[in-house]
Amino acid sequence: MDIVSYGQYLIALLFVIALLFGLAYAAKRMGLSARVTIHSPKARHRRLNIVEILPIDAKRRLVLVRRDQTEHLLMLGTERDLVVEQDISVPQTDERDTGDEKV
Repeated sequence: MDIVSYGQYLIALLFVIALLFGLAYAAKRMGLSARVTIHSPKARHRRLNIVEILPIDAKRRLVLVRRDQTEHLLMLGTERDLVVEQDISVPQTDERDTGDEKV
């Protein structure tokens, strides 16, 4: 192979890497990132926990926050934050803590 072929491969590789980074950035801006659920042993012993985060669109997210034995559903946005529901009772057998899911 000559030097021109190596140059073409290098340019093509850089182009593909740039495309991947561009698509990842666009997906993050559009809110296509995965749902985040926090299940760490330290988080269970704190009074305030973020239970779950769900992206609605590029600018808004639903956040389920647990304080003691009460959960609050918040919608966080760039311009305005809103309490959707408050004082949600936490069930005694919480499937999120045990990792068991019923199908």
